[in-house]
Amino acid sequence: MTYAHEVDPVARLRIMAAGVPGARVVEATLPAPLEAVWAVMSDLEGEFGRFQPDMRSVRVLRVAGDRVEALARSKYGLRARFHGVLRPGWCWLQSRFLIIGMAAAPAPDGGTRVALTGGVRVPGRAAIVPVGAERELRLAMDRLADRVSGP
Repeated sequence: MTYAHEVDPVARLRIMAAGVPGARVVEATLPAPLEAVWAVMSDLEGEFGRFQPDMRSVRVLRVAGDRVEALARSKYGLRARFHGVLRPGWCWLQSRFLIIGMAAAPAPDGGTRVALTGGVRVPGRAAIVPVGAERELRLAMDRLADRVSGP
């Protein structure tokens, strides 16, 4: 007997984060359509740095299908080279010291369910140092909500 169940990107993010010790997930439903929300979230070189609290800039170095490589600079001047996947409603990026996960899916009311995870990665392990991670994720969610709500 075969069972099939479609897992939306937000549920997938929860599953991925559950496998990363220390990971926190912040979720919200934003009152904007998925297309508008994901346009902001997936704009790595533009909007992404405006809603992620620690990012000053991101430069996409290479894209091959849904695989992406990017160079990010934090507001503190630190650099990180990310490798990961970017597809509609889903982004998972990892560098040597950071993990960033973002997901978005339509909400029944016409809005968009959004989930964010990430933080400082424990070198050599799939683990996140939880200190301050949830606060940063909540700030990112608030900024994202402001970016999609318009002027």
